[in-house]
Amino acid sequence: MGSKSKIIGNIISIAREFQYESVIDLFSGSGVVSYAFKTENKKVISNDYMSMNYHISTALIENNNNILPIEMAEELMSSNTTKNDFFVQNNFSGLYFKDYDNAIIDNIRANIKELNNKYEISIAKAALMRACLKKRPRGIFTYTGYKYDDGRKDLKVSLSEHFMEAVKTLNFAVFDNKNTNFAVNKNAMNFNFDADLVYMDPPYYSKHSDNEYVRRYHFLEGIACDWKDVEIQWETKTKKIRNYPTPFSSKVGAYSAFSDLFKKYTDSILLISYSSNSLPSLEEMIDLLAQSKKHVEVIELDYKYSFGNHKHKINNNNNSVSEYIFIGY
Repeated sequence: MGSKSKIIGNIISIAREFQYESVIDLFSGSGVVSYAFKTENKKVISNDYMSMNYHISTALIENNNNILPIEMAEELMSSNTTKNDFFVQNNFSGLYFKDYDNAIIDNIRANIKELNNKYEISIAKAALMRACLKKRPRGIFTYTGYKYDDGRKDLKVSLSEHFMEAVKTLNFAVFDNKNTNFAVNKNAMNFNFDADLVYMDPPYYSKHSDNEYVRRYHFLEGIACDWKDVEIQWETKTKKIRNYPTPFSSKVGAYSAFSDLFKKYTDSILLISYSSNSLPSLEEMIDLLAQSKKHVEVIELDYKYSFGNHKHKINNNNNSVSEYIFIGY
């Protein structure tokens, strides 16, 4: 949800028009933009308020050299009787995965706690989250059961195979860009790093849909933080985590948050990805940026959101929106 993988080339091309050595990805999400900036050999500070995204960035952005050895990854799936950690088996049985998959998830969770290297931990957690994502019909956790199982290949592959394939993929993606990069897990409004360029891809506020990433991916977020310091809504069918507070959840909050962030980074080049079906509007975003920047430009891209695979959504023109990239300097 919200991935910028399809327009990453546009974002990097625009950034290349400026002289900068360091970059903040303030709402890093899946980390694809942070990773692209890392390949540009920039110092990258990748931040997100969700633990799942923090571990992805720790594994691939902050980490320059460490991999998770394949033998060690295989051992993570073995039974760990010393921990006696059956949290998923006890609390999510029949909701998202078969019992034998829940057992593997708990084994990996328990064995991860035996690791001492933070990058090995993050690679293992990122791999487990990816395995769960690929094994889950539609890749989300807003419903229970398996009603969207359409027989596609990913759903036939075992969770164990997905996990090992994810470890290999993540290991292959680790590289050293000769910079000290950081992964941070903070609310963007409380973030206190500086950089030459700041990229923002915030949760879009819209009257037509919600921007609750936690609701869609709460199970993965639980794996990432081991369900610590979160409020599980036990009374819900999905046993989801209560959504994290963010000003972008309301119209008034979104306007105020943009204003505060633009003022906060007055001395940085600003790049903001934004959607035409969101608020503030195009004109309002320009006005807000102009209060902090002498020069404001907007590049409009044609973009079609394809989140989900409902038949009525395929080729639906209502999914066609303009993706804006605002530039302030």
